[in-house]
Amino acid sequence: MIHTVTVSHALGSYQVSVGPGLLERMPTIAAGLFSSRRTAMIADDTVFALYTAGRFGTVSWNGETLLVPPGESSKSRDLWARLTDELLERRFGRDSGLIGFGGGVVGDLAGFVAATYMRGVPYVLVPTTLLAMLDASVGGKTAVNAPQGKNLIGAFHPPAAVIADPLTLATLPEREYRSGLAEAVKHGLIADADYFVWLEIEAAAILRRDPATVARLVHRSVQIKAEIVSADERESGRRAVLNAGHTVAHALEQLSGYRLPHGEAVALGLLAECDVAERLGMALPGLRARVATLLEHLGLPVRLGPSLNPQAAVAHMASDKKNRGASIHCALPAGLGRMNGENGWTIAVPPEQVAAALVKLRDQDGGFDPAI
Repeated sequence: MIHTVTVSHALGSYQVSVGPGLLERMPTIAAGLFSSRRTAMIADDTVFALYTAGRFGTVSWNGETLLVPPGESSKSRDLWARLTDELLERRFGRDSGLIGFGGGVVGDLAGFVAATYMRGVPYVLVPTTLLAMLDASVGGKTAVNAPQGKNLIGAFHPPAAVIADPLTLATLPEREYRSGLAEAVKHGLIADADYFVWLEIEAAAILRRDPATVARLVHRSVQIKAEIVSADERESGRRAVLNAGHTVAHALEQLSGYRLPHGEAVALGLLAECDVAERLGMALPGLRARVATLLEHLGLPVRLGPSLNPQAAVAHMASDKKNRGASIHCALPAGLGRMNGENGWTIAVPPEQVAAALVKLRDQDGGFDPAI
């Protein structure tokens, strides 16, 4: 069964299609969307090798392809320059189209290339990781990283379509699959208490990758994000709630040299920011504990090792995009399915409260530690 969600934006709308077998139809769908446009695929080289080997079906892409290495280090200005130079050398014009094929890194990178090449060309996203399907491919944010932090150089450039085939998740390593579940927890926390409860009930089936359960998971998360971004395309209001957990997460990723996977950083960030909300009286006691229990049931970390430096993490947060002036701003939950939004959707938080929440994440007895 194919589920379709419409995402509206200032210039129109696009569809996110979710369903098994969609990847085999991707070349035909892209051809229909781009008509006579000359099209190139920007692909994660590991994923593309699986694709051409027939791991995702019998139909494959036969058009021009630009391959990029997997991993966060590919989301750089250097690789953006290499890709745009290669398109220019191959004489792609303003009548071009692009396909981003891979996880969230490739989606952000391909989207930024599309946003800037010839002042903007259309593109289709084909996410192949759970994290990208649930979150990164929806909303039109494109970006590359800078030494000062994640996603600091980018543009809003909605795709022409998103094609998500859950069958591609069968090849996803276990840690990467679980990492993507942090965004689903975030969606329930910020917007849908019933969805959060469903995640609690279905945790075992989700971890088994039961096809029907995973399809429902992706579809509901896409619905939640689509509703939020359609109402606030440029993050001038409520869309900021999608950054829940991310102020802390981005700092932890940067401190780890991006060895800490994004989803695991988001899980830890959600706990820290729930803690801050409780400390400031903006959430009732017990919210952090309930989120921690669900994260643990989904196989996500709730502690970091003793090398975590709270003061260093707080210093990194000073460059976060959500900040205003010298204050650290976070999107803080008020309860399951509810965010604090009375005075704007992000709130200035005292650095000492963030540091205290990070101390609570630190496991003095060892445990998970990606050398932060």
